[in-house]
Amino acid sequence: GPPEIPKNCCVTTQISFQENEIKLLSAEIERLKNFGCLGVSPSLEGLRDENAKLKYRLNFLKKSLQEERSKSTKSMININSCLQEIFGAAIQAAYPDLENPPLVVTPSQQPKFGDYQCNSAMGISQILLKTREQKVSPREIAERIVKNIPANECIEKVEIAGPGFINVHLRKDFVSKHLSSLLINGVQPPAIGKRKKVVVDFSSPNIAKEMHVGHLRSTIIGESMCRLFEFVGYDVLRLNHLGDWGTQFGMLIAHLQDKFPDYLSVSPPIGDLQAFYKESKQRFDTEEEFKKRAYQCVVLLQSKNPDFIKAWNLICDVSRREFQKIYNCLDITIIERGESFYHEMMKDIVKEFEDKGFVQVDDGRKVVFVPGFPVPLTIMKSDGGYTYDTSDLAALKHRLCEEKGDILIYVVDSGQSVHLQTVFAAGQMIGWYDPKVTRVTHAAFGVVLGEDKKKFKTRSGDTVRLIDLLEEGLKRAMDKLKDKERDKVLTPEELKAAQTSVAFGCIKYADLSHNRLNDYVFSFDKMLDDRGNTAAYLLYAFTRIRAIARLANIDEQMLRKAAREEVLVLDHEKEWKLGKCILRFPEILQKILEDLLLHTLCDYLYELATTFTEFYDSCYCVEKDRQTGQIVKVNMWRLLLCEATATVMAKGFDILGIKPVQRM
Repeated sequence: GPPEIPKNCCVTTQISFQENEIKLLSAEIERLKNFGCLGVSPSLEGLRDENAKLKYRLNFLKKSLQEERSKSTKSMININSCLQEIFGAAIQAAYPDLENPPLVVTPSQQPKFGDYQCNSAMGISQILLKTREQKVSPREIAERIVKNIPANECIEKVEIAGPGFINVHLRKDFVSKHLSSLLINGVQPPAIGKRKKVVVDFSSPNIAKEMHVGHLRSTIIGESMCRLFEFVGYDVLRLNHLGDWGTQFGMLIAHLQDKFPDYLSVSPPIGDLQAFYKESKQRFDTEEEFKKRAYQCVVLLQSKNPDFIKAWNLICDVSRREFQKIYNCLDITIIERGESFYHEMMKDIVKEFEDKGFVQVDDGRKVVFVPGFPVPLTIMKSDGGYTYDTSDLAALKHRLCEEKGDILIYVVDSGQSVHLQTVFAAGQMIGWYDPKVTRVTHAAFGVVLGEDKKKFKTRSGDTVRLIDLLEEGLKRAMDKLKDKERDKVLTPEELKAAQTSVAFGCIKYADLSHNRLNDYVFSFDKMLDDRGNTAAYLLYAFTRIRAIARLANIDEQMLRKAAREEVLVLDHEKEWKLGKCILRFPEILQKILEDLLLHTLCDYLYELATTFTEFYDSCYCVEKDRQTGQIVKVNMWRLLLCEATATVMAKGFDILGIKPVQRM
């Protein structure tokens, strides 16, 4: 099998680790050969078997090494991870008896403190005082760490500042080399180790109800998470856990039978399913005979009566068409797997909990108490019906045991937090997964507020329909473009593309740029503002950056040739600042993979755009004659910095689900 490579180490270290392993195995094979020749071994056959195993392992390692080398030439380096690895080795050498010492490496906030900082000395000082009663100053600890820094290719120098901060200065040729690699290979994902299966549950509207603004966050956040995991090479299953089963379908089918009695032969023209739902609900609440018939319809549906299954499918299809309009607008890819998918599994779920002695009967209901949670899960009602608890448990088991998910993410509002944590804990309790091996996470989010800081509603107090919101976004985006007189310089096709890019890009970015755990205020005026941290500003900045080379008559082929031949000079402080900022992209992605907070990527893109503006204002990329306007000099290495910036921004937009345009 493959060797155990230390976690979170960069590709360079993985390669050196494997090279060392190959040397050791080769030496061992030679030793065994000698033993065989001398006839020392009491069991020559056993020796040959051992030799064969070692040769197999050696071949495996050589193949693995070739793959890692191939990846390493393309993967973007995570500088923070490499520095953590270097300082981790230094701390281990300086304090070999210290278990799990703190390892803190962060980008420096000010240039005078270097490029990165290692702030571990203070934490180690506290540990030595508490566990060994040794009073050692952080500065003395920092000096000891610095003395033990191993040889590496990225650090130019280190300085100890204040009480024990270690300021790290990167080598310019190291940064330049990795910028060139980015330009030649494109934006490649950082090396993250073993490929995993990720299941993301998001969007999840209810059949017969229109998608409203409350579904916006789950849909946008979930799509972006999927794009990120797909970019780094994971196998992602995008699931839409539709509310497509339950007692409400009894009243909908009964109403369908009354309103469209020939529904089995003629497709019913249900135009407004929301109104259809309200009509059936009103009858259910006021007509006793209708209510009884609705319950009978549920029984017949659950027994898979063909006529009732057809009625159910007709109702679901109307909703699906409406949902797809939204998904097309927002460029969402998702697989439908609603509650009905798990219906046949629910009987086995109840039996499994019963067989393991976890079920109690409470007033006819079958309930499961989970330690640490006050409210039990109801897995069967007193009338024998199943509940949301049962379907959620069935979904959890299927995703773990059938789909073999390594990471499960539920993008569901914060109000469901206790329910989901109880379901997850029940899955652990019954032995479906071990949280140390499998990650099951509720990626919770807050509600969307109106500008009055109350729940976002229409003037009449109704929930805002999502399709109306998107159409309003398109209208406002076009008004903004016309205010800027873009309609006078863009072709009709370019104007339409810019309108769509701005409208949907701004709606997505306004959501994703806020910490998902907090509520956020929905404001078209703010999100369409082309100043500050908005999609409008970033999209405009991106088109400007892309235009620089074009206006200098430098095409893509010329840029590719220059990327292979030119050395990126980073002598100006703004060139240096921009180069380092570009290469922080993998660090940002790694952080989001861990905490699932996408606003970090938005903050980074805004920082990258503003850092680029500082660079562009201070460093001439294209020099022109002031009288004639003729180009007199093109500073190609600076154009390459422009290209690297745009390339990273484009990948960032792609992960956020935003489509930039070439002209705006």
